[in-house]
Amino acid sequence: MQDLNNTPISKRFVIGIFGRRNVGKSSLVNALTGQSTSVVSDVPGTTTDPVSKTMELLPIGPVVFVDTAGLDDDGELGTMRVEKSREVLRRTDYVLVVTDEHGVTTLEQALIDEIRERKVPFSIVVNKSDKGTVVDDSTLLFSPVIVSAKNHEGMAQLKQRIIDTSGRLSDPPSLVKDVLRPLETAVLVTPIDSAAPKGRLILPQQQTIRDILDMGAIPIVTRETEIEHTLSILKEPPAIVITDSQAFEYVVKRIPMGVPLTSFSILFARQKSDLKEMIAGVRQLERISQGSRVLIVEACTHHKQMDDIATVKIPKWIREFSGDGVLLEWASGASFPKRIDVYDLIIHCGGCMLNQKEMHFRADLSRQRRVPMTNYGVLIAYVNGILDRAIAPFPELEDSI
Repeated sequence: MQDLNNTPISKRFVIGIFGRRNVGKSSLVNALTGQSTSVVSDVPGTTTDPVSKTMELLPIGPVVFVDTAGLDDDGELGTMRVEKSREVLRRTDYVLVVTDEHGVTTLEQALIDEIRERKVPFSIVVNKSDKGTVVDDSTLLFSPVIVSAKNHEGMAQLKQRIIDTSGRLSDPPSLVKDVLRPLETAVLVTPIDSAAPKGRLILPQQQTIRDILDMGAIPIVTRETEIEHTLSILKEPPAIVITDSQAFEYVVKRIPMGVPLTSFSILFARQKSDLKEMIAGVRQLERISQGSRVLIVEACTHHKQMDDIATVKIPKWIREFSGDGVLLEWASGASFPKRIDVYDLIIHCGGCMLNQKEMHFRADLSRQRRVPMTNYGVLIAYVNGILDRAIAPFPELEDSI
């Protein structure tokens, strides 16, 4: 659960630090952020799993620096570390390729080629200038930033390089884009069940409320058990009701047909992925049967409750719709399986903990492997027979209804 006063990682500009072992990547992160976040050592391979540090880098805004393991790590464990580093590259908005007096070796060049193919902006950083060594400029190809992370030299120039060359994209479109107008009312249905954090709202609810407020509309929050009373005291029907997908079946029976309805999960699928593809993907439920393999993906990790959405409720809905014998597997956290072509369907959460780059990567991969992917909210609406109504608020989906 995110601190209510902090920008979630999924909405920060991600700056990945990549390079060989012992070129000073961890020292660079510490110098850039002004904090000893990463362990620094002269021993190669000190950094194992990626380490993140958040800060404000104006005028870009909230950013997160991610320190990764050396891309030249070797051995079985080293290979696993490098794989973790490459996972970071998928969600990185800007790359710092860190090297030393050896300049750009074949390893850095291979990384640069991949970065350019992905069309991610980057800078080359030559570290350890305090050693007084001369760098072979002929290997650098691009104008580097020369720094000494140990002595905190060159940090201002490096930050300015990031600002000047980041091509900072605008934030993802508002969750309620084209759904609400200023001064209109949205009723948000937030069940308080065993999975709800005590005294807090979950991240999708927080972000939706904030987007509604930012556009000058009016959010009204209620539990599903008070939805009828809430609607009865409004002078005019709300412009939309946004519910937790798990409450679809309960809520749809208690709001008038003329009131637009959708869910938090569907809003996130629309913002971060391709909602049309998610809608097409859910039709695969009609074709899976005994022996079919289905992957259920949840981007966050939490203690599982008895009525957990990913491991209890969705499997129940799948079996009721497609019959027993469907083989279910799960993935959670930041990892996403390499071999997805073995599955007949992927069911993904809303992805509130992932940034848009990572969700696009997963959607692109499923498209390339021709594995249908859908979303929790889309699936729940579909099995409850209300998908058309749940996507009706979105004008770009008129031909999908």
